Amino acid sequence: MIFENFRLALRSLTTNKLRTLLSLLGIVIGVASVIAITSLGASASQSITSAIAAAGLETMTVSPQGQSRTVRNQFTEELAQAIHRFVPGITAVLPAHNFSAQLRAGTNTWGGSASAVMPQHSPVLDFGVAMGRFINDEDLENRRSVLVLGASVAEELFPEGDGIGQRIRFISGNQVRTFEVVGIMAEKTSGFGLNYDTTVYIPYTTYTQRFTRTTVVGTYIIRVLPGYDPMEVSAQLTSYLNAILGERNFRVLSPATIAETASQVTSTLSIFLTGIAAISLLVGGIGIMNIMLVAVVERTREIGIRKALGARPLTILGQFLIEAAVLTTIGGFLGMAAGIGITSVVVRFIQYQFVLDMQAVNLAVGVSMGIGIFFGLYPAFRASKLDPIKALSYE
Repeated sequence: MIFENFRLALRSLTTNKLRTLLSLLGIVIGVASVIAITSLGASASQSITSAIAAAGLETMTVSPQGQSRTVRNQFTEELAQAIHRFVPGITAVLPAHNFSAQLRAGTNTWGGSASAVMPQHSPVLDFGVAMGRFINDEDLENRRSVLVLGASVAEELFPEGDGIGQRIRFISGNQVRTFEVVGIMAEKTSGFGLNYDTTVYIPYTTYTQRFTRTTVVGTYIIRVLPGYDPMEVSAQLTSYLNAILGERNFRVLSPATIAETASQVTSTLSIFLTGIAAISLLVGGIGIMNIMLVAVVERTREIGIRKALGARPLTILGQFLIEAAVLTTIGGFLGMAAGIGITSVVVRFIQYQFVLDMQAVNLAVGVSMGIGIFFGLYPAFRASKLDPIKALSYE
């Protein structure tokens, strides 16, 4: 009997193809919208997290915030040692200074960000050298006028790739000095607050003792020990600095925190948009009910004949329920194909990683089937209650 009802349902749907197609559109659009929106949200979240992770989720920076000179004067190398000692899960705390500089190599000029760093800067950030070497302990001890170029800076100043050993003019503020290029860094994805390829690096002591003569640290670069959760370390670091510096007197910038925030934002937005898209499923369900009511009216005589031949009300009910379920199931699978297709095209266009939210796919298709049963129940029930004598005499 069930197979017979399936056969009758398919025959009924193919009898009026245009009406069936129009009925399917609401379900197809609803399912496709839900799948596309949730999958695009998952793709965006994954792509953003991956981009941040490439910069190093295990690193963070701490810098003073506000104009208080008292607070800024507390950012010293001693505070870096205290952070390393009292905050668990930290393997390195490196003082650094970020400032603006202009470089001139022959007729080529570059202007941008420079960083005064320690020799451990390169290994701590997993930042390798492509040519030459990085700053070493002798450079630091002797306050040498040497610098290492980011990949983009080297390409701009020395497009022919002959930068190692060259002497260039280094201009910062009112000071003009001659520096020797000792290294060129490998390309690395920029992190939040750390623009690797477009930065030049000089010894920390060269800047603090030859340029500014200061003992104040501009920023701390911190590396989290393997096995520790960067989010927990960031929270403990914030708590420690609150006790020493006071709240809102510093800023902790952690890629892990940013990644989590970005993921939460995209997830919340996806849920909101999915709710809106799900409304079209409801509209599609109402369309299914409408078309099934029309089908009951059109097939009144057929129902009367079947009842006269001994068909029970439950059999008639099952026939129309199966017809509605078949209709929405077909719409669900067509919507699934459309949603996956739309997502794959869009993520390729905006260059995101393709992530298919299978939970949303299963839910959307399952809901579409449920809608067929729910909205088809009343028309099916109405058909099953028709009086066979009145049904046979219906014109």
